[in-house]
Amino acid sequence: MLRRLPLLLWLTLVWVMLWGTLDAGTVFFGLIVALLVTAVFPMPPITTNIVVRPHRLAHLVLYLAWDLLISTARVAWQAVRYGPNAKAGIVAVTMLTDSDHLTAMVANGVSLAPGKFVMQIDRANRICYVYALGMGEHDAESVRRDVLSLEAKVVRAVGSPAEVAMVEAHPKAEG
Repeated sequence: MLRRLPLLLWLTLVWVMLWGTLDAGTVFFGLIVALLVTAVFPMPPITTNIVVRPHRLAHLVLYLAWDLLISTARVAWQAVRYGPNAKAGIVAVTMLTDSDHLTAMVANGVSLAPGKFVMQIDRANRICYVYALGMGEHDAESVRRDVLSLEAKVVRAVGSPAEVAMVEAHPKAEG
């Protein structure tokens, strides 16, 4: 039951946000619905090798916030300067790690800010296909470098020691 507590709290929070009111009745019925959902649809146990490093995690959050700010300004500039004629491209980025959890975190981090998002993930070959707005002919390598830098930050924040060592040894992993 203790392992289900975060899920119960999350489902209750979602219920309260859906109703848009914070009162005892909404919270109570949200908890009842959360208990029913977790009882009827039990989640399989998920094992991860995630190790949370608070200092690195804070660094990652600050990086994502800064990227959100810069990307918003970049997309606004593209819209003002080029309008519907803004150039875009799709870049294949070969990921360094093979973890589903880390790949999902990187894909969400890339897609968080406007102007870039992960269109597809080829798990067998560890390739993320990233759509990027405002690309010139020679910007593909910059997109790859940005995605690999984000992956390095994610791995350093929550990766296993073996994954951190692998990223540290890779020449293109900075950040």
